[in-house]
Amino acid sequence: MAGPPRQHVIRQAGQPPRARGLLVLAICCSSIFIVGLDTSALNVALPSIQQDFNASIQGAQWTLASYMLVLASFLIVSASIGDRIGRRRVFQVGLAVFALGSLLCALAPNLGWLIAFRILQGLGGSMLNPVALSIITNTFTEPRARAKAIGFWGATVGVSIAAGPILGGTLVQAFSWRAIFLINVPIAIAAYVLAGRYIRESMAAKRRRLDLFAQVLLVVLVGSLTYGIIELPMRGMSPAILGFFLGAAVVFVVLVWWELRRREPLIDLRFFRSPPFSGATAIALLAYTAQGGFLLLNTFYLQDVLAFSPVAAGLAILPMATLLAVFSPISGRVVARYGPRPSLLIGGLSVLVAGVITVIPHEDPHYFRLFFMYCLIGFGLGWTNAAITNTAVAGMPNRQAGVAAGIASTMRQLGQTLGVAIIGSIIAGQVVEVAQTPAFMRAYHISWAVIGAIGLANLVIGLVSTSPRAMRAAEVNTERMGAAARD
Repeated sequence: MAGPPRQHVIRQAGQPPRARGLLVLAICCSSIFIVGLDTSALNVALPSIQQDFNASIQGAQWTLASYMLVLASFLIVSASIGDRIGRRRVFQVGLAVFALGSLLCALAPNLGWLIAFRILQGLGGSMLNPVALSIITNTFTEPRARAKAIGFWGATVGVSIAAGPILGGTLVQAFSWRAIFLINVPIAIAAYVLAGRYIRESMAAKRRRLDLFAQVLLVVLVGSLTYGIIELPMRGMSPAILGFFLGAAVVFVVLVWWELRRREPLIDLRFFRSPPFSGATAIALLAYTAQGGFLLLNTFYLQDVLAFSPVAAGLAILPMATLLAVFSPISGRVVARYGPRPSLLIGGLSVLVAGVITVIPHEDPHYFRLFFMYCLIGFGLGWTNAAITNTAVAGMPNRQAGVAAGIASTMRQLGQTLGVAIIGSIIAGQVVEVAQTPAFMRAYHISWAVIGAIGLANLVIGLVSTSPRAMRAAEVNTERMGAAARD
């Protein structure tokens, strides 16, 4: 009996059956939920981890940093492998590794082993988000249906942010920080089983060579840059940190040189000739810098200045996360009908207004003003999130949809890391202890000014990268890429 064909590629002319398509979307969204939940929930558990293991705050923070470092380093590589050997296969491997890493984290006997298991967990997480997004783009092939599906994908980000601090605080108080990891295991197992049953295997139509050297360079580049960003607030621009940044710059030059010489590169640099794609990656980096900085800043502000409990702080941030979740699918529908420009402009303007309102002198605390700013941030990021993803993958060849999605996901992860680094440096530069309220409030206003400036930058980039001229350039670039692929 003949064995199964080596490749099984989905070639759909239209939208999949509705029930199966929605189930595939739910399975894929579960991946971003557990990856996002794991980070947001763990924030509130850091003091408990520090106390249990008698660790320094820097040591406890590396339980977050190690995960972010690996996740950012392997996103594009995992997406590329999924395009080559099968997206469902890589997605299921990622779920299995993530579940195993989560279980081992819950059983970790000391901080060193916890950090090691977090690295394993991050490796599994890197196989989930970009590969799942590629599965969505290859399942929902009709543009409007795809835009709506990606909108719901973006809404899941808000749900994980909202649920994380509240769920994490509840689990730590009722059980221990180990329960935060255990909750991932049944979700990942269920997603694994359902993926095997309902997600059809797909991969790039043309089997391309594996660019191992570029993959190594990419891991070194993103890893060095992420490590430098994470360590910068604690160690300053020391020779070691400067060496990481200079090394990243050298590796970047070598990577570009290498990829331009390759007939089948890991990252097709022709993507960046498309102004909408380049603009989307820049906006992703900046938007998630604002989000990462916002969460760090207001975690300190709510808990250490206003004396909120972890659960109360999570509830206070709920308006931001709720509006992000609500308006991401709405933005997806708007993108499907009118293109990404309205969503990007609304998103950038909202974040800008939030920053401007905050830096206007006023008496602190002012709870209504705080509530209004949190709503503006969530509203703006919700509009931006779906537009980023749609713009990044729209018009790109399906054979490299995973790489395009991986680039956007990497920019998000790097943005969150950069936000923590920048806002952490601002706080550290102004105060010794957060309890020094006047000094912290200076850092608080400076940080919000940075967030507002990011909103202004995204407003300008969104305006320029989605202009009629930019869209025409994107169409020309897509045609050229298609012609080159046929040749």
